[in-house]
Amino acid sequence: MHSTLLSHALTIEFPELAEKVKSLKESNAHFVKLLDEHDALDKQITQDEMGVKAISDDALHALKQQRAHLKDELYRMATAA
Repeated sequence: MHSTLLSHALTIEFPELAEKVKSLKESNAHFVKLLDEHDALDKQITQDEMGVKAISDDALHALKQQRAHLKDELYRMATAA
């Protein structure tokens, strides 16, 4: 199945932070944990939007809010590094 959905990966949305993200992945376990959570949520949301799993609109909205919160925290950490 081919997806036309855009990736929400941190380094795709913020390519200017790629080096900082790489550095934080090597040196900050908390950053890695949050990034893993973000990426897992992004994968789940993509599958839900493609119809791989059935999910209610409210549940999908809640997942997107969680992803946005994680992305905000990851962005804050990357720009502060």
